[in-house]
Amino acid sequence: MRTQVAIIGAGPAGLLLSHLLRAGGVESVVVETRTRDYVESRIRAGILEHSTVELLRSAGLGDRIAREGDEHRGIHLQWPGERHHLDFVDLVGRSVWVYGQTEVQKDLGRAGDRAGQQIIYDVRDTAVHDPADPYVTFTVDDRPARVDADVVVGCDGSFGPTRDVVPGQTWQRTYDYSWLGVLADVAPSTDELIYAWHPDGFALNSMRSPTVTRLYLQVPSGTDLAEWPDERIWDALSDRLGHGQDGWKLARGPITDKSVLPMRSNVAAPMRRDRVFLAGDAAHIVPPTGAKGLNLAFADVALLAPALVALLREKDPRLADEYSDRALRRVWRCTHFSWWMTTMLHSTDDPFDRQLQLSQLRWVTSSEAGARGLAENYAGLPIGF
Repeated sequence: MRTQVAIIGAGPAGLLLSHLLRAGGVESVVVETRTRDYVESRIRAGILEHSTVELLRSAGLGDRIAREGDEHRGIHLQWPGERHHLDFVDLVGRSVWVYGQTEVQKDLGRAGDRAGQQIIYDVRDTAVHDPADPYVTFTVDDRPARVDADVVVGCDGSFGPTRDVVPGQTWQRTYDYSWLGVLADVAPSTDELIYAWHPDGFALNSMRSPTVTRLYLQVPSGTDLAEWPDERIWDALSDRLGHGQDGWKLARGPITDKSVLPMRSNVAAPMRRDRVFLAGDAAHIVPPTGAKGLNLAFADVALLAPALVALLREKDPRLADEYSDRALRRVWRCTHFSWWMTTMLHSTDDPFDRQLQLSQLRWVTSSEAGARGLAENYAGLPIGF
């Protein structure tokens, strides 16, 4: 096969990139290791920044978000005995939307179907060759295949084959705790997300729909799910989220999914080598506390798509040459914000650190400047930041 852009990875970043390239008159082929059913069912992020929603709307992908998404003005910050609401719209004029990554994935897949986008699922042994004149090889249906391209883009995550083709420097931070995440078939107990600091560990009360609640608990890294039966999970959530505080109650229901999510930060630079580019998790990972992962991947794609259109249609390399530096500026801002939210909210065994965390929370919730800084970063900086 021959195409202009070969995209490795059919997650949200890869499919949005193919959509934006098609709108700009550039053809692409997408190659994905997993099956389509797997990609469309995996549980991931659920918060879309203001800038992400604007991007999807401008690309003609915002109809179902408007119908089925849940717009939130802000979040609640909590510690024992206190709960405070930060109103992002009042603070910075920007909201966020609760709309699961699984739903974004389905929207992008359907848009690709309507356009006849070529997406090859369930492949093996994917490899990227010759960054200066790239091509991709893989196995599909037990037969070898090859795609020659003008450009290759890796949207294949931190363990995909593309990052190894783009050598450079990597910065990383591994946290000594993880999140135990659950989905429960019960209506959310809160109007907007509750981020709770507690001596026993952080907790987050989120949601996916009017009938499905998403909840998280801070647990030690290496936690065995077998040690956390449903009743223990609900009891810990009740304690950390303040069940009974000022009459508030945490509704319980059947838990349908459990997983343990390690917490890490990872940034690779540069995000380009010759005609091979990286976007999304292939170049950077952030802990989920700041709700930045999916949004940051889409911001990469929003910069990369016009750069590739200019490069391939107009033979103008300027935006492509600027892509890595421009993307990394936002990557590091979001990496810092995610680290800041994580270290502020996850309890430690050090009593000195705990007092610093509580001082930080009191400042954020009592200072307009502190609240505005959190709101600006959480609701999302402009794509071109």
